[in-house]
Amino acid sequence: MEMPVPDASVLTRKDAIVARLRKVLPQTSVISDISETRAYECDGLTAYRCPPLCAVLPANTAEVAAVLAICYEMGVPVVPRGAGTSLAGGALPTADSVILGVAKMNSVLETNYDDRYIRVQTGRTNLSVTGAVEANDFFYAPDPSSQLACAIAGNIAMNSGGAHCLKYGVTTNNLMGVTMVMMDGTIVEIGGGHLDAGGLDLLGVICGSEGQLGVVTEATLRILHKPEGARPVLMGYDNSEVAGQVVTDIIQAGVLPVAIEFMDRPCIEATENFAHAGYPMCEALLIVEVEGSDAEIDAQLALIMDIARKHNPVELREARDADEAGRIWLGRKSAFGAMGQINDYMCLDGTIPVSALPFVLKRIGEMSKDYGLDVGNVFHAGDGNMHPLILFDANKEGDLELCEALGADILKLCVEVGGCLTGEHGVGIEKRDLMHVQYSADDLAAQMAVKDVFDPKWLLNPAKVFPLDATATRRVA
Repeated sequence: MEMPVPDASVLTRKDAIVARLRKVLPQTSVISDISETRAYECDGLTAYRCPPLCAVLPANTAEVAAVLAICYEMGVPVVPRGAGTSLAGGALPTADSVILGVAKMNSVLETNYDDRYIRVQTGRTNLSVTGAVEANDFFYAPDPSSQLACAIAGNIAMNSGGAHCLKYGVTTNNLMGVTMVMMDGTIVEIGGGHLDAGGLDLLGVICGSEGQLGVVTEATLRILHKPEGARPVLMGYDNSEVAGQVVTDIIQAGVLPVAIEFMDRPCIEATENFAHAGYPMCEALLIVEVEGSDAEIDAQLALIMDIARKHNPVELREARDADEAGRIWLGRKSAFGAMGQINDYMCLDGTIPVSALPFVLKRIGEMSKDYGLDVGNVFHAGDGNMHPLILFDANKEGDLELCEALGADILKLCVEVGGCLTGEHGVGIEKRDLMHVQYSADDLAAQMAVKDVFDPKWLLNPAKVFPLDATATRRVA
């Protein structure tokens, strides 16, 4: 993966840059020793590593503003970092960059149950947002698989979703406002604890911008009343394409489950060995969950179960109590960890029309054989958000490159059937060089023009999202 050549003028000024940063932050909040900066040399995309110039850990918006003002003045690139769980390399540093981590910024600033929002510092983890309001029977809807660890800052940067996004939407559907620091240190407020404001949808621009427009330090998030109840059903099939057709039929029937999750045989076998969830050994597994009152759940599940039976399931299991519901979800929540015990893997993130699921699953199987690499599929089937897991051996020469080539072909397939390169993981560096597959030169130019306005010097996460050849004249030399 190509990265820009570090700016020698920045590298030679390391001591001066660190000294300036230590004037505005506590000594322990500036990390410059090479042995300590290695903790920040990569994120969840561990195939690529590079220690940053230094890392800073501000504790509030004012400290973030002070850091950015210094870096702006001294021409130093800044890479914002949440919890480092990005699977697309969104927080991968360059040798001449400052990592700006928000881990210390984890407080709840305001809770308003009447207007149904919570305001938090963006270093707070996703799951702990729900933890702050669940005693009052509220919850925060987006639930990425990494929700125990991932930070709200990263969720906003990548517009993260999760298993329950089919009903509740992704981060942009649950983000009401932000406090953001521009690259020159200016602090701006966008949106807030109220209905949508008139004018340009700047909040929509910021959410999913991958830390390229500003550093979001505080977020106002929509919280919701917990549903009366929820009930999952497990469906097993002898064919992945048939399972894909079941998903299509459920959506076309007008039912809106909370979640429709898909797992194929490699993932089923791995999770059973790992979590012992009691899954049937079959080619494809669906987990469909609905919620509401008992009457609503019964009515929705009656229609869903009828659709499922028409496709001759190997097993059809409706949860009868909370314990059975927990076991149905256990394997799905453990899938990524389970696959990691088998081999190294790369997790992709492409989105397709739900109607294309049967065809795409068939083609992925064919591509897997052509490349000689196994692919496990576990994903949010209800909204077509694919997560193929390509298994490879990181210690085998050429295997990583082969894996990346297969991944690129799968993502190109997603675009070909009317989908897009990413759903909730972002572009980062992983899909940066594929952006021309989805967007024309004019489309990319329009997107880069937005960054020009927010970050004229291209100092914020400048090596991500856009192909390097397209940004060469914009990035700091």
